Amino acid sequence: MTGQGKAGSADIGIIGGSGLYEIEGLRKVKELAVKTPFGAPSDKVLLGELDGTRIAFLSRHGRGHRINPSEINYRANIYALKVLGVRRVISVSAVGSMKESIKPGDVVLPDQFIDLTKRRVSTFFEGGVVAHVAFGDSVCSSLGAAMLGAARTVGATVHQGGVYLCIEGPQFSTKGESRLYRQWGVSVIGMTNLPEAKLAREAELCYSTVALATDYDCWHETEEPVTVEAILTTLRQNVTLAKRLLRAALPAVADVKLCNCQRALQDAIITAPDRIPASLRRKLALLIDRVLPAKKGIR
Repeated sequence: MTGQGKAGSADIGIIGGSGLYEIEGLRKVKELAVKTPFGAPSDKVLLGELDGTRIAFLSRHGRGHRINPSEINYRANIYALKVLGVRRVISVSAVGSMKESIKPGDVVLPDQFIDLTKRRVSTFFEGGVVAHVAFGDSVCSSLGAAMLGAARTVGATVHQGGVYLCIEGPQFSTKGESRLYRQWGVSVIGMTNLPEAKLAREAELCYSTVALATDYDCWHETEEPVTVEAILTTLRQNVTLAKRLLRAALPAVADVKLCNCQRALQDAIITAPDRIPASLRRKLALLIDRVLPAKKGIR
């Protein structure tokens, strides 16, 4: 499957993080190997129907958890969902808690991000085209409201809003770093939602994070040091809740009205259209044709 135009149809995309590698109950499933101009996504996309709603599911780390946070091809992942017609993305992520009030097992719906990643490409627009999208409101408020209602419906302990700090990883924080981040007012810490959220905005997709707290970060002196084993134990306990939450959210998510996320590129491309190389126009056509219609002969 090539990376230009829609192949199949799914309005809602779900990106599964650590522990969430598949969705039970998905019917009429197709596994699609989506090719993009940015390389291969983390895994094949599962396109199917869940309780009557068409969704596209992508495992961020690949099934079997093969890809570390810095190696994830975020551009290919977001582009692949866009190819499949996705307009709304729910990102499920494991995080560490930076607040006493956010306990392991709680759900957090962040509305802000801090980006401390260092090695990742965070834009589609480079090599001859420049775009500056607004990112002050870092998640889609309408999508976030739908997720909040679903979390309450399934009885989750949910925290609305907060700051997700994204570090490079794959190592966990030092105690010095963890204490500093707490001074910044950070709510949760993770390794995967950036540049994912930035790229979703550039692709004009609504985006919301469902952050599952697996542990207190190492700032919490009364807790044992963060270990993968402890995190995975809590993850397994959270996965069932996450799947119930997603299923409960789908009707409300499907009803989310089009918002400013879907117009993020309006007036954002600074480069004069006639100075954008034809090859780059073709590469980015799926993203930019709405705001820069292709000229005759450009293809």
